[in-house]
Amino acid sequence: MMTQEKTQTRVPSAALFKFNLRDAGTLIGLLIIVVTFSFLSPVFWTLPNLLNILQQSSINAIIALGMTLVIISGGIDLSVGPTAALSAVLGATLMVAGVPVPLAVMATLGVGALCGVFSGTLVAYAGLQPFIVTLGGLSLFRALALIFTNGNPVFGIPMEFRNLVNSTVFGVPTPIIVVVVIALFLWVVMNKTPLGEYILAVGGNEEAARVAGVPVKRTKVTVFVISGVLASLAALILIARLGAAEPTIGNLWELDAIAAAAIGGASLMGGKGSIVGTLIGAVILGALRNGLTLLNIQAFYQLLATGLIIIIAMLIDRATRGK
Repeated sequence: MMTQEKTQTRVPSAALFKFNLRDAGTLIGLLIIVVTFSFLSPVFWTLPNLLNILQQSSINAIIALGMTLVIISGGIDLSVGPTAALSAVLGATLMVAGVPVPLAVMATLGVGALCGVFSGTLVAYAGLQPFIVTLGGLSLFRALALIFTNGNPVFGIPMEFRNLVNSTVFGVPTPIIVVVVIALFLWVVMNKTPLGEYILAVGGNEEAARVAGVPVKRTKVTVFVISGVLASLAALILIARLGAAEPTIGNLWELDAIAAAAIGGASLMGGKGSIVGTLIGAVILGALRNGLTLLNIQAFYQLLATGLIIIIAMLIDRATRGK
């Protein structure tokens, strides 16, 4: 019986994480947006602007990749923005105090991991709903960031760190390369390791996964830890770009991340998602905002366009599920 259950969890994994028709449809949507804005603005289809779109999308892409794993497992993480803020101010404080950059970076990522352990433990072992736990974490982590800094930004980020993050490799900004490396790593995890099968199995049918011998609780904690670490990594990229860490950064990051994952084909009911699709979804949001900005469209219309795209993505998801 156990062997049969495990075999059944392997089939959806192969089906959901290849570059399938759903990913192809998302890519077509991106191409339509790119072609449209290329005609409307001559600046849009230039190499500097395209690199700018990818670089601006990098932070959301990193957050969204972690969010995708949580969503696939049947959860949600509303605390990624405050997790990033708390990680940023603590990491920046260590750097300013003279702590070596590598140690400060590891400590920053450790803060994100601890936030993930906090949320994941309450969800997995206390049996609380992910929405409620991470909603509480949203307030808790933001409050800790504000209390730690007394509401003030942390200035003086070392140039050594800023130059490293803001560098380029063969003309490609480092944040873009970081996103590609993370995406490849998570793709391998989801396709080639038992953890990927566990995540999909837990999101698809938690009880069946438990009967099949899947470590459900440990898997839930793991995805929240990954989400927290990636939120901290995104925070590091942002503070290197800004040169300061504010306790208010990361506002609404969770919504952008959920939007990118949803556009990319992740189902908020769990059991379905795509690393490739999430990347495309993040670029769609970045390209849309960039194009509307070039056309001098006011910000609230950009929010309107984003909301419409999310709703359309959900309708497509229901249609592809045959419901």
